[in-house]
Amino acid sequence: MPSPRDRSDPRAWCVAAVARLARDQPEGALEAARAALGRDPDGEWGHRLASLALERLGRDSEAVVAAQDAVRLAPGSWAARLRLGSVLRRLPGRWSDAWLQARQAVRFAPEQPDPHVLIGDLALLRGDHQQAAAAYRAALRRDADHPGARINLGLTFLKWERSRDHHDPIWTVDPRETGTARRALSSWSRQVRLVLALALVAAAVIAFWYGMRAQARAGGGVVLVVVLAITVRQARRVTVWRHVPGMLARDLWLCVSVSLALLVIVAYTAALATLPSWSLADAVVPLVADAATPVLFRWDEIVGGFWAGLLGLVLFNGPAVVVLRSFAEAWQGSPVRALAEFTAVPPERVARRDTTVTLWIVAARLWFLLALLAVLPLVAGEGRAALAGACVPAAMLYVRGRGGLRTRLRPILRSDLWLAAAVAFLLLASAALTVAGVVPALGLPAGIGSRAWWTVTAALLLVATAFAGRATRAWWRGSAGPWRASLILCEGCGPRLPGEVSPSVALSPEVRRAFTYSRGVVLSYADAAGPRTLAVGAVTSVSGSGELRLIAAEEAWAAAERDPRVAVFVADPVERRFWAEVRGIALPDPAEDVLRVTPKHVLVGEYPGRHEARPSSRRSS
Repeated sequence: MPSPRDRSDPRAWCVAAVARLARDQPEGALEAARAALGRDPDGEWGHRLASLALERLGRDSEAVVAAQDAVRLAPGSWAARLRLGSVLRRLPGRWSDAWLQARQAVRFAPEQPDPHVLIGDLALLRGDHQQAAAAYRAALRRDADHPGARINLGLTFLKWERSRDHHDPIWTVDPRETGTARRALSSWSRQVRLVLALALVAAAVIAFWYGMRAQARAGGGVVLVVVLAITVRQARRVTVWRHVPGMLARDLWLCVSVSLALLVIVAYTAALATLPSWSLADAVVPLVADAATPVLFRWDEIVGGFWAGLLGLVLFNGPAVVVLRSFAEAWQGSPVRALAEFTAVPPERVARRDTTVTLWIVAARLWFLLALLAVLPLVAGEGRAALAGACVPAAMLYVRGRGGLRTRLRPILRSDLWLAAAVAFLLLASAALTVAGVVPALGLPAGIGSRAWWTVTAALLLVATAFAGRATRAWWRGSAGPWRASLILCEGCGPRLPGEVSPSVALSPEVRRAFTYSRGVVLSYADAAGPRTLAVGAVTSVSGSGELRLIAAEEAWAAAERDPRVAVFVADPVERRFWAEVRGIALPDPAEDVLRVTPKHVLVGEYPGRHEARPSSRRSS
């Protein structure tokens, strides 16, 4: 981008910085913003643009300083508050400060969509989906085409949670410390469960195969010492114990993992204490005295009852949790409503990624549904119940229609062939299941039904294989996988520039002179009884950024605290040629005993002359 023609004009340099930000050139934007500040150090717009460029360069601490300078110069600027809130949310422990700035931005400019989007983003980071959805809807009422509000509203329908959902952003502790604590707790749970599972299998082999029950129990007791050593080692990595209860309350699966490890320790100890007095010599006995009668294992003494339950809990808790978590994440949220929001914005990277991940979630739901429909006829003993498999294609058509995928589905399937294969295998499984239900209904040969059932099983396995292949590819390439964790928040996505690049309101030299010398300044504000006007004692100064500093009565101060939106009127004190109206945000400054009014809009008009007099109308006779 070339430099502006008028190199001495700071606002021209700000325009150049905005253009460079639009072209994703943060280095050039920072250079232009600093050039503007070199010519006008009190230019609030230049500080905002410098902050945004620094943030895009990953220099968040410097971006905060620049944004704070913008707020200092224009405390009533909604754009400056929005900029400061946007960059504060990236710093550890500054969520509360970011929330305060976002609320101020909404208070100063409720008609703007971006402050509402920031409120929604901050609420979504804490997992408050209801408040986030309300904020995004408020933004869409002001700008129906806002991509960030659309995409993030879709995430609320999916009950999206960020990858660090164990950490509450309102905490002042560094997220890296809670992340270390979470990894320590997860590692402790995995290691303990694995060690105890292997130890119980070894104890069972020693006790039942070799008949050394006492030795198996003693060796199993030694393993508990190993578990204690693992616990001490991982506990040393946790430095934020005061936040661990909150982490467990926020992260469901971390809580499940830790609770399951404690339960496994109890089950393992109980299993050692109740080792059955059984050996391999009496494992097989005849049911009757006749030697020709087949012999059977006495499973009621080996794996039945209480001890078998303990053994199953220790050995199979991990796979059970994986299946449970997959099922829970597949059926969490409303993916069809989310798809409708994702597809309502023009195709771009974030929307396309979230749409693809959501389609994988839909595919997982259909897989679980088909598995249930396949098991139901076997459990109920009624083969015609398999006819319910025909509902899967109907569900796909419903998702395609209500999810806005009529024109988007084909490009997505072309870009993700694993997803296309999964959808094809789901349709195959549905068709085969329907055929399996038609066979008993029409009395067709049983061989057809048997082949149909085998086809259902193979198709479901192929869907799982497609998911595994897509997951392996994502892991190998380090890209987004077909799971919920790959959903991402829209932060400045799309070609639309954020609201904080909006130019500040500039006062012309004539308007500045009028406010400086006029003694007929009038302040208009909203009181409890309605709109009111009040003569201002004086305008003490007009800052370089256009801020007015007024001496006003206490009632104006009280009204500004209730509703800071005001209007200030002034007339040309010299020639009485024009009038000016400044609509802005008034904030009391007790230190200087003035009201500081940051302009949002400036209206200038000329008083009518004789040539603009209203023509008189004549009565017709």
